[in-house]
Amino acid sequence: MISPIIKIDDKHLPLYRIVWVSDVPHFCGEPDCMHEGDYEVRLDVDDSLWTNGQGRNEVLKSLARWCGDLKPEDDDNETDNESDKDDWL
Repeated sequence: MISPIIKIDDKHLPLYRIVWVSDVPHFCGEPDCMHEGDYEVRLDVDDSLWTNGQGRNEVLKSLARWCGDLKPEDDDNETDNESDKDDWL
C-alpha cells in the first residue's frame, strides 16, 4: 500500500492536504525574500511549504502514485531521454 504521508523539508505531511504544486520557481524580486528559486507546495487552509526542484518532483511522484496514476506527466524539460522517464517509480 502506498503511504499517504510525504516528508517535505522537515515536515511529514498527509498528501490529501496538498492543493497544488507550483510548476515554476518562486520569484518576487523582494530583497528580503527567503523563498527565491523555491517551489511552492500549496496546502489547504491558506498555508504553503517550500521546497527545491528535487523535492517538488518527489511531491509530484508521490501524488501520482497515491492517485493511482501509472506514470506522471513528464514536466521536466531538462531531459528527453526515454530511459529516464521510467526512473520515477
